[in-house]
Amino acid sequence: MLVSRSAANSIVQKLRQSGHQAYLVGGCVRDLVLSREPADYDVATDATPDQVMGIFPRSYGVGAQFGVVLIPVDGYAAQAAPPQPNGRDVTCYVSPAPDTKTPTIEVATFRSDIGYSDGRHPDQVRYTTSAKEDVQRRDFTINGLLYDPLDDKVIDYVGGLADIRRGVIQTIGDPEQRFREDKLRMLRAVRFAARFTYQIEPATFAAIQQLASQVRQVSCERIREELTKMLTEGHARRAFELLDESTLLQQVLPEVAAMKGVQQPPQFHPEGDVWIHTLLLLERLPQPCPKTLAWGALLHDLGKPPTFRVAPDRIRFDEHVSVGTRMAEEICRRLRFSNDDTEQIAALVANHMRFADMLRMKDSTLKRFLRLPRFEEHLELHRLDCLSSHGDLTLYDFAKQKLASTPAHQIRPRPLLTGRDLIAAGYKPAPLFKEILAAVEDAQLEGQLRTHEEALEFVRSHYPVAGSENQS
Repeated sequence: MLVSRSAANSIVQKLRQSGHQAYLVGGCVRDLVLSREPADYDVATDATPDQVMGIFPRSYGVGAQFGVVLIPVDGYAAQAAPPQPNGRDVTCYVSPAPDTKTPTIEVATFRSDIGYSDGRHPDQVRYTTSAKEDVQRRDFTINGLLYDPLDDKVIDYVGGLADIRRGVIQTIGDPEQRFREDKLRMLRAVRFAARFTYQIEPATFAAIQQLASQVRQVSCERIREELTKMLTEGHARRAFELLDESTLLQQVLPEVAAMKGVQQPPQFHPEGDVWIHTLLLLERLPQPCPKTLAWGALLHDLGKPPTFRVAPDRIRFDEHVSVGTRMAEEICRRLRFSNDDTEQIAALVANHMRFADMLRMKDSTLKRFLRLPRFEEHLELHRLDCLSSHGDLTLYDFAKQKLASTPAHQIRPRPLLTGRDLIAAGYKPAPLFKEILAAVEDAQLEGQLRTHEEALEFVRSHYPVAGSENQS
């Protein structure tokens, strides 16, 4: 939901007027320094959650044990904002309040964290009145900046501005300790390095390599979300190269790591092995990119490593599509994708080789192919697949031409017959109905049948009513 940053500034201003310290903090400050549009805004203050909720009566606590309060921005976005660090007002997307359409801004009390027995969340927090102490608990220096919107001043206690200038991802304090506290930070380090085209500081990178196996303590949902962001933020190839180099890839997606070194027939894949081919697809992902297309590109050749064999004529991957589809479904279940996303990702893997048969398809088969749900993603995956291998877009152009020249009602025509029509014609309900209706639709898609009467005559000719008595 789109709001102006003036809402966050107004919250800071009201906290200050109530006698408290308050600053913008974290990723929004980093993005403003980089002249990027922040995805959201966070405020840090010395006010306790009770004090914050007293100042903002419509607010509510969502992480009371961590000192986090959400404030609906109604009434704040319209107020005049203090100066911006880059001289312009910035709009952002913020999360809606639970069960409402009202956007919110997160306000957190200065604190230090004590203990991380689950490797993700602090066991205990201790409130503090020191902003300097608060930022020491955060993950990376570039995310540890504070911004005072009233004085238009960035406050840096952790060297974040220097690391932004150097293009470096570095933890605040000891990297091993930071990653032991929260294992998800290892994936976040990779994501930020890829997103901003930064380097990961050597000691930070070494700590990731040392602790990579512990990333499996993070919930599957959080791993999925980090990987999805890596795939869709515009630098997917670099992200997955870093995952590989850090050994995190072997921990979170061992099936993808297995692509490395799996050779392909050079006449079809002059670019190299399955891993290189997949990286080339990731490099070409469009922006913005649907997450299902991004995951489909990553997983489309998942079945090649387990089906690799060297035949007398060339390298072959027998049944790699069906094997890969099952593997993609298993990964989606493991990472807790929604059923809808799982179905689409698996469909992308299952159908990516069907383009090779288009010129030989019957009209009915081709039309069914072209009307696959979200066919535009199948078409884009094919384009990426071609450009990342032999470069021949003949079949891609053929599919686009067919889509452009074939009216939608011909690709997905209204059924000429239904099961009720068959019953009315004297047929007893039976499993054969499915076969009959499919045969009618085939003939319709081939242009052989155009009317209800023609369809009934077709059925009587190919499936005599007398035979229907034995259809059970």
